[in-house]
Amino acid sequence: MAQHACKHFAHLHPVTPSAKGCEECLKMGSSWVHLRMCLVCGHVGCCDSSPNKHATKHFHDTKHPIIRSVEPGESWAWCFVDEVVEELP
Repeated sequence: MAQHACKHFAHLHPVTPSAKGCEECLKMGSSWVHLRMCLVCGHVGCCDSSPNKHATKHFHDTKHPIIRSVEPGESWAWCFVDEVVEELP
């Protein structure tokens, strides 16, 4: 089993993205810079460079600790609780 910088990465399971864009921005008719997906429930939200920062808002609302980038060519995840970035396989 791989060692992880935080305990939250050890408890991940496959999730399906909830949308093809930021769920909340799509409903609002707003735009985003980059997309992030919650690795607990699959919620897709916009990054902190986006005006609405929905991925971070999702963490504050749900306490789901880990998001991943869903940008092409990027394979990293971020743990909000431990403030750790990990490369994904």
